[in-house]
Amino acid sequence: MKIRLPEKVKFIIDVLEERGFEAYIVGGCVRDFILARNPMDWDITTSARPEQIKSIFRRTVDTGLKHGTVTVLIGDDQYELTTYRSDGQHTAGCRPSLTANTSGLSDDLCRRDFTINAMAYNDRSGLIDLHGGMADLQRKVVRCVGKADERFREDPLRVLRAVRFSAQLGFDIEENTWYSIASHADALRKVSAERIQAEMTKLLESPHPEKWGELYQLGITAVIMPEFDRCMETPQEDPHHWYNVGEHTLLVLSSIPSDRVLRLAALLHDIGKPPVRFHDSLGRDHFSGHERKGAEIARDIMRRFRFDHNTEEKVVRLVYFHGLRPSADPREVRRAVYKIGRELFPAFLQLQWADDQGKSLYKRDEDLRRISDVACLYEEILRAGQCLAVKDLRINGHDLLAMGISGREVGEILNAALSEVIDEPEKNEREWLLSFARKYHSDPGEGSR
Repeated sequence: MKIRLPEKVKFIIDVLEERGFEAYIVGGCVRDFILARNPMDWDITTSARPEQIKSIFRRTVDTGLKHGTVTVLIGDDQYELTTYRSDGQHTAGCRPSLTANTSGLSDDLCRRDFTINAMAYNDRSGLIDLHGGMADLQRKVVRCVGKADERFREDPLRVLRAVRFSAQLGFDIEENTWYSIASHADALRKVSAERIQAEMTKLLESPHPEKWGELYQLGITAVIMPEFDRCMETPQEDPHHWYNVGEHTLLVLSSIPSDRVLRLAALLHDIGKPPVRFHDSLGRDHFSGHERKGAEIARDIMRRFRFDHNTEEKVVRLVYFHGLRPSADPREVRRAVYKIGRELFPAFLQLQWADDQGKSLYKRDEDLRRISDVACLYEEILRAGQCLAVKDLRINGHDLLAMGISGREVGEILNAALSEVIDEPEKNEREWLLSFARKYHSDPGEGSR
C-alpha cells in the first residue's frame, strides 16, 4: 500500500532518516487514509529522543515532554513527533506515562488502544500492521490491541473511546472488547471530567450519536451520567409517545444535525422527566414542569463536565424552552423569539422538529406543519427588520437620560416599550416611543394604555 504523504510530513521523516533515526506516521492518520477519510492530524512516531528532535529542527514546542512529545513547526503547520514508547505506570485519570528505552516500533504499536489505531507507515517500509488493523477495518470492528483488560487498565478512558470510535466510524465493537469494557466501566470514576467531556462530545457530534445507547448497555452512563439511566427506566404512557424517555432521546439525537449545542440539548431535553413523572388513575403519564426541572439538571451536568459557559447557557436555555409551542401567528412568534433569543431561535426550531421525529404519529404531522409555518414567519419577520430586542428600538438609554429619566426606570421603560412594539411593530417609531416614555415616567399605568 502506498500512502501519499503531505510534503511537510515527508520532509520530517526524510530528515530524521538522514540522521539515522526511524520515523513513521502512526495512528489515526493511517486509519483515516485507508478509509478514504481526510486525516485531521499527521502524527509521527520516531526512535529519536525529544532532545534529539529539538536539536534537528529549528522551530519546536515542548508540548508533552513527559510523554516524549515535541511539536515541530514548519511554516504555518505543526506536527507532533513522539518518541517510541510503551506504557509505564498509569496515574488514575491521566494519560499513561512514558517508559524510556523501548525496543522500537513494535513496542510502540503494542501500547496503542485499538488495532485500527495501531498501524504505521513510511515510504521505505510501507504499511506496518502487526495487530490485524487492516483486517479489522475491513470487518468494521473496534478491537483492542492484545488483551483488552490490560489496555483498559492502562487507561480507563479507553472504554469510552471504544464507543466513540464505533460512533464516528459506524463500526461494531468486537465481542471480547465489549465484555471487557463492561467490566472496566466503573474505572471511569478515576478519569478527569475534562477528558470524559472531550470523548462524549466527539461521540455526540459523530454520524451515529444514537450509539450513546451503547454507553447505557455497557454500564458507562451509570458512572458518568446516571440521570440518563433513569430516563431509560422511565416509561411514557401517553398518546404522543411509543418509547420510554431514554429511547425517545436516542431517536431525537439521530434526527438532529451534527452541532455541539444541538446534540447536547437533544441529549438533555427530557432529562427532567423522570423526577416529575405522575401516573394518573387512567393509566396516563404526565410530566408537568419537566422543562424547568430539566434545565436545572442540565446545568448540573454541563458544570460537572466543565463545559464552557457559552455552551452551557445555550444548552440550558434550549432545554428550558423546548416545550414552548408558539402558533403560526406573527405576534406569538415575535414573543417566542424575544424569550428564546434571536441567535438561538433556529436551534430551538430544529430541536422541536427532531423532538417530534421521536414521538408517535398522534398529531405529529400537525405539529411539524406548525414548526414549518413558524420557521417561515420567523424568516419574514427578520426580512422585515421587525423589532425583537431592546437594541432594535428606535430610542435608547441616552434618549431617556436626556429626558431626566435615570436609574432602574430606564430599563423598565425600555422593556415596557419593547413589549408594546413586539405586539405592534408599527409602534417602533421614535416619536411614538418618546411619547410612551414620557407617559410611563409620569404614570407607569398610563404608559401601557
